[in-house]
Amino acid sequence: MNYLNLDPKRTEATVEQLNVLLADYHIYYQKLRNFHWNVVGENFFDLHEKFEEMYNDTLIKIDEIAERILTLRYQPVSHLSEYLKMANLKESPSETADLEMIELLLEDHGKLLTQMRKTVNFADEGGDEGTIDLLGAYIRELEKTSWMLDSWRMTKSETHKKS
Repeated sequence: MNYLNLDPKRTEATVEQLNVLLADYHIYYQKLRNFHWNVVGENFFDLHEKFEEMYNDTLIKIDEIAERILTLRYQPVSHLSEYLKMANLKESPSETADLEMIELLLEDHGKLLTQMRKTVNFADEGGDEGTIDLLGAYIRELEKTSWMLDSWRMTKSETHKKS
């Protein structure tokens, strides 16, 4: 790893956090697929399409996180059983109401953002600008997605209360 000019001990700590983030993103991806398949009701068309957009984006991020771990010369965790043990996120039932799906995703966004910031802190301590740059973009994107979902949820909640 000499060509990266990173301290191996500090890089190992960053990779541990990246593997947790990888586990989180796998649970998040499957939750989005679950919600995409199982959303019903008046918001079906909005949410079905949005969830597909989100899981396609998440799949790209999963690959980028795993490739970052490999770039740092470590092995990404790649077993579903390990993801379930490591992840900060939990699975959700298929029988979830549409507005509750959004609330659950917003909760997950908070956990993802916390894990990303934690990972950035480890990367910063190790002088790992590549990881910081990768996750900085993810943080910005997820904050914007969260704002949009929350705005949508508030509008739908107000409409639902009036009817």
